[in-house]
Amino acid sequence: MTRRLLITGGSGALGRRVVARAAAAGWDPIGTFVARPAPTATVRLDIRDPAQIRRVLAEVRPDAIVHTASGRDRNDWAATADGAAHLAVAAAGIRLVHVSSDAIFSGRDVHYDETALPDPVYRYGAAKAAAETAVRAVDPAAAIVRTSLILGDGNGAHEILTRDLIAGRAAGALFTDEIRTPVHVDDLADALLELAAGDYAGVLNVAGADPVSRYDLGVLVARREHLDVAAIPAGSLAALGLHRPTDVRLVLDRAKQVLRVRLRGAHEFLAG
Repeated sequence: MTRRLLITGGSGALGRRVVARAAAAGWDPIGTFVARPAPTATVRLDIRDPAQIRRVLAEVRPDAIVHTASGRDRNDWAATADGAAHLAVAAAGIRLVHVSSDAIFSGRDVHYDETALPDPVYRYGAAKAAAETAVRAVDPAAAIVRTSLILGDGNGAHEILTRDLIAGRAAGALFTDEIRTPVHVDDLADALLELAAGDYAGVLNVAGADPVSRYDLGVLVARREHLDVAAIPAGSLAALGLHRPTDVRLVLDRAKQVLRVRLRGAHEFLAG
């Protein structure tokens, strides 16, 4: 019997890939949207509305849920934090995989394993930390996936920004002192599906194997796409006095033990 999977945020960059990979893996995937439907998102769901969540779950009757949706912008606490709590409450008894972020950390400790406690330094990180807390309290059996910058298929936000900066369509710079562990969108999607089919409970870091600065990541993207590396503007958080997470590296030891999916590093998946 085909298992039905509900993917919140099915029109987003990650949600689209989860829907596609789920279909290829034999699931019956159903994606949700808020504003506009898409081929990968056919059911309207505003996760800020608990009644609407209950109605959609009653209609879809999923065997599992992968929650990739967040707010329309990074300051939408009602969707990012409250929405995750509403979903966890309504999904009682349904396998839930919640996507979190390395934005919950300040970067002061650099290396973060699954036992690390959130210490966010800006609003989006605080909302994602609050979402984690709510999901863990409501559904201890849920899998909570902390991930990093998502890219690899050309549609990631960092890939788009790199192209726009080089072409002069965007202002700003890529920071040399803002380090992350970027993950390929397909690796992350496959890991989420593996967790949706399993029973892993609690936090799991799912990111890429290589720590890379945002600037160096832009260089890798530009080289892959044969763009002018010298046209990438570089900057630093320190020089601009910006209060943002600095060096955040998710430790992957547990993921290597738990997952069959191999989590590639950016130097590997952006080579070409």
